[in-house]
Amino acid sequence: MAEGCRTWIFPDGDLPPTGEEGLPLEGHESLIVLNTGDADAHIEIDVYFEDREPETGLKVEVPARRVRCFRIDRPLGDRGFEVPFGQYALRLRSDVPIIAQIGRADVRQPNLAYYTTIGFGQ
Repeated sequence: MAEGCRTWIFPDGDLPPTGEEGLPLEGHESLIVLNTGDADAHIEIDVYFEDREPETGLKVEVPARRVRCFRIDRPLGDRGFEVPFGQYALRLRSDVPIIAQIGRADVRQPNLAYYTTIGFGQ
């Protein structure tokens, strides 16, 4: 039996700039999805914004018993959507239960900052 939820919400996306050349880490956010089940996960991602209509139905897959990392600063999904820098939110809808989290590497300060957070799942 697969663990997780079929719907995940991440309300606090904030894509940071990549930073100056020569830093040990680029500023970015990543969506990390774990599929512990025996069936491939077919996932639709909806990206919400503060000042425009959402970009909906971006399709990605995570094979059975695998983990995948989707960099938000790179083209996302089957349509290669480019999430703009700044505030956004994500909703994931999967046909099988999955576990999802967001990781952020923020290089806007000298000490850098990296953290991950689990989303709201149901």
